[in-house]
Amino acid sequence: MGYMLGKAEGEGKLWHGHVSAVTVAPQYRRLGLARTLMDDLEEKCVSVYNNYFVDLFVRASNTLAIQMYEKFGYRCYRRVLGYYSGEDAEDALDMRKALPRDVQKESVVPLDHPIRPEDLEW
Repeated sequence: MGYMLGKAEGEGKLWHGHVSAVTVAPQYRRLGLARTLMDDLEEKCVSVYNNYFVDLFVRASNTLAIQMYEKFGYRCYRRVLGYYSGEDAEDALDMRKALPRDVQKESVVPLDHPIRPEDLEW
């Protein structure tokens, strides 16, 4: 069916949940399973870890995934140049969703410039 891999990381106001992977088998897509998996991670980030936000990285060309994450309340925080390496090298979008601890939504104010992978905090 599907799975999700996530973690809590960072420190201070960068204390956040991170989605490492979310995958749903083709025959189970468009049934709400990805939303259920994401909602579960977000709930744990709030109730167990008291995170400020949840983030994830997605290929800049993956418009279907980007649209899905936008429906879930995620916004593009910044572009990471050359994040994906190899034969299909590509930029990533760092997408974030503020959680209740971030009352002012500071964690999701978009950067006005791209960064490189070596500039990532976590």
